[in-house]
Order: sequence, then C-alpha cells, then structure tokens
Amino acid sequence: MTLSPPDLDTEEGRAAYRAELRAVALPLRWTGLALILLAALFCVGASRGFMGLPEGSVVIGYGLLAAGWALVIATTFLRNRHHRRRMAELDGAAR
Repeated sequence: MTLSPPDLDTEEGRAAYRAELRAVALPLRWTGLALILLAALFCVGASRGFMGLPEGSVVIGYGLLAAGWALVIATTFLRNRHHRRRMAELDGAAR
C-alpha cells in the first residue's frame, strides 16, 4: 500500500501526520508499557513477600522490565524509520 505524501503545509495536514506517527507500532508500545508496569509490580511484590513470591523471583521482574524497555526502544526505531521513509516520499514528490 502506497501512502500519499504528507501535506505539511496546512495545520490539518500536520495534525494528520502527527496522528499517523503516533499510530506507528502502537500495539508494541502499549505492550512494552504494560510489561514495564507488570515488572514493577512483580519486583515490589517479590521483594516484600506479597503474592507468595519468593525473594529470588525478582529476577523474573527484571527480565520483564528489560523486555518492556526493549519493546519501547524498538518502537522508537520503527517510528523513526517510518518518518524517514515518509519524508523521502515528500522529497521525491517535490522534485
């Protein structure tokens, strides 16, 4: 699917492009955020003995935290790659 070049000359076009950028990899970004929050709860619960978790299971929480941040960072790269491609389309359309 080929998208038309973004219209950055009007306020409506810029708003639409911002919405397009926010939508890139949105499920991955939300999954990463959920993993980070789950890891925080898991680490606090394990370190304080809540939920019947042994002290050593904090390592699992750290693993969840690392996976969550990896997803958030990956979505940043995906969004930047999308932006570069869209701007390349805009440069190609201007020629």
